[in-house]
Amino acid sequence: MDWKKLVSLLKGHKVYIQTHNYPDPDAMASALGLQVFLKNHKVDSILCYDGKIEKLSTKRMLDVFQFEIYNIADITDMQETDYIVTVDAQKYNANITDFIGEEVACIDHHPTVIPCDYLYKDVRYTGACATLITEYFKESNTPLDSNTATALLYGLRVDTNNLTRGVTPLDIDMFSYLYEYVDEDKLSAMSNSNMELKDLQAYGAAIENIKIFDNIGFAEIPFDCPDGLIAMVSDFILDLDVVEFSVVYATREDGLKFSVRSELSWLNAGEIIAEALDGIGSGGGHATMAGGFVPAENIEKLGYLYNDEVEQRFVSICKRKGNMEHK
Repeated sequence: MDWKKLVSLLKGHKVYIQTHNYPDPDAMASALGLQVFLKNHKVDSILCYDGKIEKLSTKRMLDVFQFEIYNIADITDMQETDYIVTVDAQKYNANITDFIGEEVACIDHHPTVIPCDYLYKDVRYTGACATLITEYFKESNTPLDSNTATALLYGLRVDTNNLTRGVTPLDIDMFSYLYEYVDEDKLSAMSNSNMELKDLQAYGAAIENIKIFDNIGFAEIPFDCPDGLIAMVSDFILDLDVVEFSVVYATREDGLKFSVRSELSWLNAGEIIAEALDGIGSGGGHATMAGGFVPAENIEKLGYLYNDEVEQRFVSICKRKGNMEHK
């Protein structure tokens, strides 16, 4: 991390900070945090994304933390010479749209799938991207207001499932640093009533058709729902005492959206979903949490009973990796 290099790179340019499509709390908090950080160093920026802000908790962030982020459809003046910094995502990934501007910088905590020659790159494994953004404030002694600190802490907390998933020492250090500045009222506002009726419908659908093979849990949500909700259901399935690896997918008009979770070191969620969907879609992520997508036109490659083929692909890979681990 070289915050001076980043600031120097961006000065004198029109700057956009882009999250992944359908941004979650960590992406939103990271974008806001970086915007505030750059503002403190005389660099203005505009937050942007593609897709929709669907989850109630994510929508509420806009009201509680009072910031603006624009859908690309509402930005009509972006130019090829404008600079883009991607946060919580990397260019060429399936979950981020390639805008007309130039992606000159990237700050992300996910493994790199397709390399990109950024002018500035800060890609490190942590539980949340908000952790990396927080470190910029700390290392540069940049003033941190309570609103921004609370947003960053909320994003960090959500992406690590309350510091229980994929946590690194840096996450813990930055959590402690942020906590000194937190607005308890705003944090409480974000923690209350974050579930909508459609969330319950997704949980209900998953419960109705859950299947368990040894320690692997599968569930299909037979209707479209937000990425964040699919991930929440995957976490829910993983919480079952007999499940150590969960695969949840939702049927959308444009294809199948997957969320995978793992509690076992030898079952790397990112590697397994990439292999399982190879040739029919794309997938990747962390060792403990990952996502993927199969376009509608490729579902027929899975056969008439595509659910069975999905299950077989994941089970066979997990069994092979389990056997390799215990040899």
